[in-house]
Amino acid sequence: MLYQRSSKLFAEAEKVIPGGVNSPVRAFKGVGGTPVFAKSAKGAYIYDEDDNKYIDYINSWGPLLLGHAFEPVVNAVIEKAKQGTSFGMPTELETKIAELAVAMVPNIDKIRFVNSGTEACMSAIRLARGYTNRDKIIKFAGCYHGHSDSFLIQAGSGLSTFGTPNSPGVTQGTAKDTILARYNDLAHVAEIFESNKNEIAAIIIEPVAGNMGCVPPKPGFLQGLKDLCTANGALLIFDEVMTGFRLAKGGAQQLFGVDADIVAFGKVIGGGLPVGAFAARNEIMNYLAPVGPVYQAGTLAGNPLAMAAGLAMLEAINNDKDLFTRLEEKTAYLEAGMRKVLTAAGLKYTINRVGSMISVFFDDREVVDFETAGYGNNENFKKFFHGLLERGVYIAPSSYETWFITDALTYADLDQTIAVVAEVATLLDK
Repeated sequence: MLYQRSSKLFAEAEKVIPGGVNSPVRAFKGVGGTPVFAKSAKGAYIYDEDDNKYIDYINSWGPLLLGHAFEPVVNAVIEKAKQGTSFGMPTELETKIAELAVAMVPNIDKIRFVNSGTEACMSAIRLARGYTNRDKIIKFAGCYHGHSDSFLIQAGSGLSTFGTPNSPGVTQGTAKDTILARYNDLAHVAEIFESNKNEIAAIIIEPVAGNMGCVPPKPGFLQGLKDLCTANGALLIFDEVMTGFRLAKGGAQQLFGVDADIVAFGKVIGGGLPVGAFAARNEIMNYLAPVGPVYQAGTLAGNPLAMAAGLAMLEAINNDKDLFTRLEEKTAYLEAGMRKVLTAAGLKYTINRVGSMISVFFDDREVVDFETAGYGNNENFKKFFHGLLERGVYIAPSSYETWFITDALTYADLDQTIAVVAEVATLLDK
């Protein structure tokens, strides 16, 4: 494929945008080469500025559950834009989408809309701290909750040491209140609680990790976290920015049967527009201003275009009783096909999947946390990524990102993808 226009656009972008991109992973630093610039998309396909066509397995990093340019969403945004793009005042639309979200998701009474998943997680942490009157939080290595200071923390030495900043600009004072734990290691979390009695405000976790590849929770892990929180007076926060409305109508809470105390949303809830939200039971949400002491505000929160897109998306999901069955079947079909051709090629690999989230790791050891996610052969992944890209299949340009399946994919698309994987597999190192 030719990427002449993409290369030219990237060179121009680098002059006026740091790294040429507005989100770092788009720069292809993890795989090498020049990023592809998108021009348009429809259904399961995306087209770049050189008019190359790709089967898309990123889908804007998750929100496009029903495909690009999904007609009900597009129409809802167009009609709402004709009436005004922003008011800075409450609208009926905000109540409608809030009522629907609360009806779809278990264990929440109220929801507050914001503009991004980062903002939702940041606000959820502030609410948890205000509600518990405690400062410290536990997060897990490999889980990404946006770029708020509290979350850009890496591990120190020892089992339950305090974190240190993972980015310049994050202060030591902020870092000291974030404690890093190992994903899928309940005993480690119990040790942290024991060492920090009556100090932990909350645990925040991706119930299915999607930022170290797709890493599912071990059986009993999520319920174990809930039990530890309950026993220690802390809150459990599910970051469902990826999993919310994707793994089930009610997200990971419904799928795993575990009640979180606060849930953060993004991606699907906005139908492709910038939307985030956080939700909880009345007694927690009523701590928010203007009825409670915890302050949170946003000029564009509840933006009518975003609310129109989100409402159209949630209505489509809520009215389609077979949607999650179809997504499960399509993703399982892709998994089975890739397993067959990767095994035939004699490669070491692991595939993790939960619902319509799936990842390929080029190592045959089980991937259960951030450390084991790093075992994969990154050189093979780079070859794999570019091999797929050159043959019209677009996956995330990082081995630490999950793929997202859309219902717009046909079985012909999946068969084509499997055939491409088979071809590229022969080019990888055994």
